[in-house]
Amino acid sequence: MNISVEIAAPANRAPPPLTAFDVTYPRDLGFDVSGLGLATCSQTSLESFGPSACPPNSYIGRGSALAEIPVGPEIIRETAEVTIVRAPKEGQIALLFYANGESPVSAPIVFPGLLVPGPGDNESIDIDVPLVPSLPEAPDVALVRLHATLGPQGLTYYEHIRHHLVPYRPQGILLPNKCPRGGFPFRATLSFLDGSHTHTDSTVPCPVHDNGKKVVES
Repeated sequence: MNISVEIAAPANRAPPPLTAFDVTYPRDLGFDVSGLGLATCSQTSLESFGPSACPPNSYIGRGSALAEIPVGPEIIRETAEVTIVRAPKEGQIALLFYANGESPVSAPIVFPGLLVPGPGDNESIDIDVPLVPSLPEAPDVALVRLHATLGPQGLTYYEHIRHHLVPYRPQGILLPNKCPRGGFPFRATLSFLDGSHTHTDSTVPCPVHDNGKKVVES
């Protein structure tokens, strides 16, 4: 599953800082049967030591982010790699997003996400984005682009078989047998520090199974 958001602003201006980002999608595409996130990683470990401190089986995706910082008449842009792991939370699927930039703000950022059921046959990933201080006397960092892939691409898991640790690639999200007519609907809702909100809707076409057959539209 790919999650992408891009925030536009008037020329030579950064948008207000993003504070929350929610993605709603059909529950059939959920993580409860994906085989991802078999282990968990605590926020304390992630903040203190980075993703290398997390068990390999806690990784569920990767991505990238772009932030902007207005400094006088200039806009400074910073890119960061994003690592997504599963977090411990009893009875729910929680996520941690780890973004690590280098310049001009050299500090890792960890922000949480939570899978929430409903409404109807949908579920959502609700992501809280913390405010990130930038340079002295400059506004907070404004996230303007986030791209994340939740799935097995580039991930290696391990299982114990006959006293040996055997690597394997997790299966990831399974395609349902049926697809809504016209494709799978997604909605992204964004909230900003200035109190404004916006949302966008998109539809992912019915995919094709490995055998070349298209998922049946219902």
